[in-house]
Amino acid sequence: MNPFEMVAVTLPDPFRILWRESLGSTNDEIKILAEQGCPEGLILIAEEQTAGRGRRGAAWLSPKGENLIFSVLLRPKFSRTLWYRYSLATGLAVAKALESYVPLAQIKWPNDVWISDKKISGILIESGNNYVIIGIGLNVNSKNFPEPLNATSLHLETGISVDRAEVFQRIIQQLAHNLEQIERGFENTMINIRERFALQGSQVSYLVSDQIHYGKVYGLGHQGALLIERNGKIESIYQADEIRVISKNL
Repeated sequence: MNPFEMVAVTLPDPFRILWRESLGSTNDEIKILAEQGCPEGLILIAEEQTAGRGRRGAAWLSPKGENLIFSVLLRPKFSRTLWYRYSLATGLAVAKALESYVPLAQIKWPNDVWISDKKISGILIESGNNYVIIGIGLNVNSKNFPEPLNATSLHLETGISVDRAEVFQRIIQQLAHNLEQIERGFENTMINIRERFALQGSQVSYLVSDQIHYGKVYGLGHQGALLIERNGKIESIYQADEIRVISKNL
């Protein structure tokens, strides 16, 4: 039974749901559909992933039916130079949706959402020649995580089981709004992101082109770049493979 059937009719255009009980990876499966010419707006959502992954191939673990695992297909009509904004716009959509259940959610640039300094959601953006795939994993009702993971869920934060379809609906509604500001109006998105920015003042390591660098987070640029103070200079970073917090808010 598709638990998202009732909310499917409430989604804004052009979004529509394709539900699967189990598959390898929602991003991989929707990529096949994208290459076959599937129109934008398709949301592939699964109860279970057997080969889920995050950035740099990290595994994304999720017990069947407990959490949200889905991918969204978009076909941007503007320059690829702006596609990096999708990650921040999506993080904001997730954070705002979560704030219906918990206090202020934090955005860890560029692709995670935190609650109480613990990861609750990960975002994986992938692209082809004329499409972008937004993959979202959100811990909703999981109660246990492997010891090395600094993770949490809505259930752990609220103490109650949360309706996954309701959370999903809120995310897509927020995402639809944010996507309208990718090309024009992104400064409004950035205002909301800065209010939730998790890394301000933190000492971090970051991986760019397979090289690890270290610095202190100075803030976010008006276009969404991460501003890092390193060797007495402020650098603007638009994409990084990995950001690790060494110490917070020094």
